[in-house]
Amino acid sequence: MTTTAATTLFLTRHGETVWHEENRYTGVSDIALTPRGLEQAEALGAWAAGAGLDAIVTSPLSRARRTAEPAARATGIAPVVEPDLLEVDFGVAEGRTLGELRASHPREVDAFLDDPAAHPFPSGEDPRSAAARGAAALLRIPRDHPGQRVLVVAHNTLFRLVLCRLLGLPESTYRRVFPGLHNCALTELRLTPAGASLITLNVPTWPLPPA
Repeated sequence: MTTTAATTLFLTRHGETVWHEENRYTGVSDIALTPRGLEQAEALGAWAAGAGLDAIVTSPLSRARRTAEPAARATGIAPVVEPDLLEVDFGVAEGRTLGELRASHPREVDAFLDDPAAHPFPSGEDPRSAAARGAAALLRIPRDHPGQRVLVVAHNTLFRLVLCRLLGLPESTYRRVFPGLHNCALTELRLTPAGASLITLNVPTWPLPPA
C-alpha cells in the first residue's frame, strides 16, 4: 500500500444457498441462492444504498455475484470479480453433510475437527494456501481504492481463514474463533500500511431467524 489513509472493507458472505439450507459443504460448487438468499441479497442492497461505497468486489462464483447485484443496482457501481476470492475447495466433502462424510471417512473427519488447517478433507484445498490467496486479494484492494469504502462479497470459510491470517491468529483456530459468518452480515475491516484492524464482526443486514 502506498498511502497512510485507511481503506475500509465490508466483508459479507453471500446469501443462503440450497446446500447451506441443508448444512452441506459448499466450496467451489456453483450452487444457486434460495428464495431467502435472494431476500438477504436485497437487504444487503438496501444497506449499500446508504453506505457511501466506492467499489464492490466479488468472488467469481455465481452465488456471490448474484448477492452483489442489488448493491450494484442501489449504488450504480459495477462489481469487479476477483478470482482469488473463490471459496475453499472441500474435496470429498463437497455437497455432503458432516454426518454423511463421517460415515465414509471417520478418521479424516476427526482429524479435520482437531485441526482443520492441518487436515483438510481428502482432495480438498490446503486451508493455509486459501488463507494466503484470499488475504493477498484483500490486500490488493487498497492499491486500487486507497482510503475508500469497498464491499467484498465472498464466502464463509475463506473469510474466516483470511481474518485469521490478517489479524495474526493461527489458521487452525478459524472454526473456534470465528464459528460462522451469517449470510449477508457485515464484517468491517480497516487496512493501513500498519496492518488490519477488525472494527465490527458479523453484523446482520436482515432479521436473523430465532436462535
